[in-house]
Amino acid sequence: MTAASGIGSWPGSSARDAVRTVADVLSEGSGDVDQVPYLPETPARGPGADLIGRAAGLLVDLPVDLQPSGWRLTDAPGRDLRRAYGFRREDLDEAAEAFDGWQGPLKVQVAGPWTLAASVALPRGERALHDPGAARDLAGSLAEGLRRHLADVARLVPGARLIAQIDEPSLPAVLAGHLPTVSGFSRLRAVEDQVAQEALTTVLAAVPEGVETLVHCCAPDAPVPLLRAAGAGGVSLDLALATPATWEQLAESIEAGTRLWAGLVPTDSPDLTPDTALDPLLRAWERYGLEQHHLENVVVTPACGLAGLTPQDAVRAQRLAHAVARLLAERSA
Repeated sequence: MTAASGIGSWPGSSARDAVRTVADVLSEGSGDVDQVPYLPETPARGPGADLIGRAAGLLVDLPVDLQPSGWRLTDAPGRDLRRAYGFRREDLDEAAEAFDGWQGPLKVQVAGPWTLAASVALPRGERALHDPGAARDLAGSLAEGLRRHLADVARLVPGARLIAQIDEPSLPAVLAGHLPTVSGFSRLRAVEDQVAQEALTTVLAAVPEGVETLVHCCAPDAPVPLLRAAGAGGVSLDLALATPATWEQLAESIEAGTRLWAGLVPTDSPDLTPDTALDPLLRAWERYGLEQHHLENVVVTPACGLAGLTPQDAVRAQRLAHAVARLLAERSA
């Protein structure tokens, strides 16, 4: 069934307000559209609540601390990591209350291994991406941390059908060798597709059986075939950035059963009409010869996270995603 959801981040510094608002907004709806609520990220709370800090707080046996340049691997956990642990406990407590008795899908997001390796530094200051061994260790540690995190969510919201979203906005730059070294005088060597796939597979394989998976990449040139080969059940893209080559890859993947999480609601235009937001998807569907019945498996989302909006605009964007999904359900019937 056609569905509506969000990407992950939410404005404001209150975990309680964010979780309850997302739970309320994504429990509104109609029988022809599934609503997929999620555990929102609230980066305005500060370091440890951001995309990288949240993922670093899940790492097992790889402590980090916070430097002026960002998160860094270290020998022992300190107050920065303890703050990240505290934010996670708060998020879980709020989720347990807001989703008490919930019977339905519930999405959880975490930064992927390559975005993490591109953002976390080694003790001497270079990105972890610089050291292939460190990048492998990060992927393995993240995989175990994600497995434990999903187990915690499943225990606190036992009626939920969990969905695990791996966020990889940095993956295209990692594959292309576009990331600079710390000095800025050169660029880090590009990671080979096979190596990138293996790390993603490590994380996706840690997700328990029966939990739906997807990889979100809101950057241009998202490597759709690599994500599919790594084992992702779905791909989440900002479709405004999709090139003809991306659509050709998407068409092949969709026909093979990959679920499209379609970023159709621009975060800078939450007052767009549903028809205007949906039209690019329908045109592309026809242009690339996709069969009509595959539209029933599309999940409509905003193009990216909503943390940069006001709370009111975030709610409008989320409701617009639902309105677009309803229109899509009507058009694909």
